[in-house]
Amino acid sequence: MKLFDKIKASVRGFFDDFSGVNDEFFDELEERLIMSDIGAELSAGCVDNLRDAVKQYGLRGAEEIRSELKKILLSIFAEANALSENTLTQGNPILILVIGVNGVGKTTTIGKLAARYTAQGKKVLLVAGDTFRAAAADQLSVWAQRTGAEIIRGVEGGDPGAVVFDGLQAAKARHTDVIICDTAGRLHNKANLMKELEKINRIITREMPDAARENLLVIDAATGQNGLLQAREFTGAADLTGLVLTKLDGTAKGGIVFAVVKELGIPVKLAGIGEQIEDLVYFDAEEFTDAILSGDR
Repeated sequence: MKLFDKIKASVRGFFDDFSGVNDEFFDELEERLIMSDIGAELSAGCVDNLRDAVKQYGLRGAEEIRSELKKILLSIFAEANALSENTLTQGNPILILVIGVNGVGKTTTIGKLAARYTAQGKKVLLVAGDTFRAAAADQLSVWAQRTGAEIIRGVEGGDPGAVVFDGLQAAKARHTDVIICDTAGRLHNKANLMKELEKINRIITREMPDAARENLLVIDAATGQNGLLQAREFTGAADLTGLVLTKLDGTAKGGIVFAVVKELGIPVKLAGIGEQIEDLVYFDAEEFTDAILSGDR
């Protein structure tokens, strides 16, 4: 089974009925890209680029045109990935701050990351920085027990910054290899949430300046253009280094990832493709784009 074979992108199967290049072909392709959550502006730009390439290179066959569209879509990832430093596998200690609104799969992502690192023989510490959501720390504690990681947690409704500070002190004392910090997905207003993230970032920078840092924003792939709005809101407060695209095992169209990467220049680093503990994979842009353009309906 291919990693992204459950994507429901509307452009899948489009080339199966290819009958030639004309205005109708380009108009329908643009509509299919928009319906795949790539966004109106970016979809129009991709189709314009494809029109130019078809004319310049005299492309006529379905496969050569699909190949050219794949190049155009892959180029969206290329610049962001070129600027990306892979600190998920390099450095000691590795410190990962996991960010995102409630319900996108933050806790599950943290648990799967913990499982990955403990399986590599690394000493992992989870920091329950979401003190505002009932049972958030309890859910994280279950993942800690399941994966063999340690956990630092505070009292419900307490100061998230204080919990993160305590976690970092414990990590230094215990010579922890990987620290994964959860954060709140919602406070009573967005301004307070962003201030809280800024505060946590300052604490981490001050207390662990030499750690290999990742600030990962988790986006539910099924949320469509809402995912782009979330990324815009979080990027300023958290200095994001990467995205995690979750829930690619259901009805997700997946195209929103192109829009987020294009606008914000943030690479996709991980993808959640199922409910099993091993179903968090390193994002493969080429395989993902192949799935978007697949002939499978």
